[in-house]
Amino acid sequence: MTLSADIRAATQQDIALIQRLGRETFYETFAASNSEADMQQYLEEHFSESRVTEEVNTLCSQFFIAYWDHVPVGYLKLNWSAEQTELQDEDALEIERIYVKSSHQGNRIGQALFEKALQQAKSTAKHYVWLAVWEKNEKAIRFYEKNGFQAFDKHSFQLGSDKQVDIMMKKLII
Repeated sequence: MTLSADIRAATQQDIALIQRLGRETFYETFAASNSEADMQQYLEEHFSESRVTEEVNTLCSQFFIAYWDHVPVGYLKLNWSAEQTELQDEDALEIERIYVKSSHQGNRIGQALFEKALQQAKSTAKHYVWLAVWEKNEKAIRFYEKNGFQAFDKHSFQLGSDKQVDIMMKKLII
């Protein structure tokens, strides 16, 4: 029997789970390339219970959780309309976060989350999907390029005291 990811829309009952997954996957992804102080500051600011509760309750954002063999292993956060972090284009859907625990990477869970984002974009008649990815996250950049994204701009991203550069990428929906 081959396992596959089960993707479910998150609810208010999932706030603590999203908070935990967010902290864990962000730390796994970026701790080796950033100072511990910057990482802890970012995690406290962006994955506090109040912040995650506010995000889950936002009308123009939605979280999805990926389960592998009934265990939560990743998540996706989408934004549209004025909730988009940068463009705020009514014709666009933003993938703000797509993370999978390192222990489960390679099982196509990130791909399943990405496909859920495309499905949401198509079902809401968006013209394109966009995201921002750290310029030093080569693995993620390759993943997005493989999935048809193209770079179109850059913006600054603050991680603790470190100002970093994100590459903004988009994919047209056909």
